[in-house]
Amino acid sequence: MADPEIQEHIKSLIDEEHRLRESLASGDITPGEEHERLRDLEAELDQCWDLLRQRRAKREYGENPAEASVRPEGTVEHYLQ
Repeated sequence: MADPEIQEHIKSLIDEEHRLRESLASGDITPGEEHERLRDLEAELDQCWDLLRQRRAKREYGENPAEASVRPEGTVEHYLQ
């Protein structure tokens, strides 16, 4: 997946997050449903951002960005800040 495709996917996930919040506000979904889906969205967003960072780092150091890969949720969700 190329950078523009990853960025477009990130945008679609953010749009979905906004729709979820609107659905909760209008009473179409329960807080539990919103929370569960938001958790999944946040994890997928973290994976996408991580993939972009990997691709940029590889490019910066003269490596092939196509060799970057999506890391497991557990890896990207537990980075130390």
